[in-house]
Amino acid sequence: MADFDLDLFVIGGGSGGVRAARIAADYGARVMVAEEYRVGGTCVIRGCVPKKLLVYASHVHHEIEDAAGFGWSIPSATFDWATLITNKDKEIARLEAAYISNVEKSGARIVKARAVFEDAHTLRLSSGESVRSKYILVATGAAPNHGTAIPGIEHVISSNEVFYLPKQPRRIVIQGGGYIALEFAGIFAGMGSDVTLVYRGDNILRGFDEDVRKHLRAEMEKAGINILTGCTVSKVDRHGDEYTSHLSNGSSVTSDQVMFAIGRHPNVANLGLEKAGVAINPKNGGITVDGYSQTSVPHIYAVGDVTNRVNLTPVAIREGHAFADTIFGNRPTRVDHADIPTAVFSQPEVGTVGLTEAEARARHSHVDVYKAEFRPMKATLSGRDTRILMKLIVDGISDRVLGCHIVGPEAGEIIQVVGVAVKLKATKADFDATIAVHPTAAEELVTMRKPFARYVREAAE
Repeated sequence: MADFDLDLFVIGGGSGGVRAARIAADYGARVMVAEEYRVGGTCVIRGCVPKKLLVYASHVHHEIEDAAGFGWSIPSATFDWATLITNKDKEIARLEAAYISNVEKSGARIVKARAVFEDAHTLRLSSGESVRSKYILVATGAAPNHGTAIPGIEHVISSNEVFYLPKQPRRIVIQGGGYIALEFAGIFAGMGSDVTLVYRGDNILRGFDEDVRKHLRAEMEKAGINILTGCTVSKVDRHGDEYTSHLSNGSSVTSDQVMFAIGRHPNVANLGLEKAGVAINPKNGGITVDGYSQTSVPHIYAVGDVTNRVNLTPVAIREGHAFADTIFGNRPTRVDHADIPTAVFSQPEVGTVGLTEAEARARHSHVDVYKAEFRPMKATLSGRDTRILMKLIVDGISDRVLGCHIVGPEAGEIIQVVGVAVKLKATKADFDATIAVHPTAAEELVTMRKPFARYVREAAE
């Protein structure tokens, strides 16, 4: 170890890198973390956490509207965007301080600097310092991608800038059909903005179960969100404080802000990876890794979005922990990327785990589909026009629950627990044997008795 200044150097102070650093330091490793922006990464600073705070803020509008049905008379409410953003910033600063404190308590050192490879073991920091480390972990995450350059792209904001807007846009155009686009469409609509969502595909949430996609779109449109599919923004003009988004179908939309949320690309540029011999996956643009997050260079590893495997914060955390267990804890650990529960904090929420109906029918010869669509109990008095969707995908031979899909309030909370059952390979009989919690929406998951549909694929001759 005399040839090295450190046992582990981590590039990136996000969720995956911080977890790896803390666990490695707990094992006794000498660890340094380099972060050029703010500790906490995308999720904490300008992603999941501040986004969820804004989602909560937008829900208040719905609660006020629903109050009358429960006997409450509420004076006219006003909303101040600046107050929300100030309070959000205070909470994010508190969380960043907690991240830094936890890393330092573990014995690891944080440096506020950019780190690039000089060779396979040497990192040069923007502060001028040079360090050699036995192991190196790349955990630089991903960044918003605006796609192909179009005229007026300089007028477009991303999910980075949206958290720092000086005022709430009265009208906003959002391009995209995934997590981020749908979540911000709901946020701004809930706060009273006119929202137009533009997506190139035939329907939102590509890759999700078809019933989820249809149901969520219908609910969003009922909430007043204008969803335009099958087209893209081809040009953006600015006229003072207004923007005109020209669409590929020949129409145009005027707004006070234009946001693109069409995807993210791994942060692999200008790290000197080529000097270290680290290979990039030509299919997804991320760093190529094996099941243990090891790159093409044996002592260099990568976790999280920079690998472009499953780009979710809890996955990055699990991968970082597994890396530290493998290298410094003498506990070789592979991360299982199957059956990962996930939530979209759209309005209404989406929670999903396991196979979609289409995936199940492609992989299994006998598939039973259980589905319930109903009005939530709260809406009976509030009068809100909304419905919940719950769907179970079951292997018709083994009776194993292959997937669960929910659209409705607290879907994210529900799917976390259902994810445990799916991971344990629970059967539909196990669900049926579980006594319901009444009155709840989730009880539908254990009271659906008859299949909505049954599919049997003929064996190939």
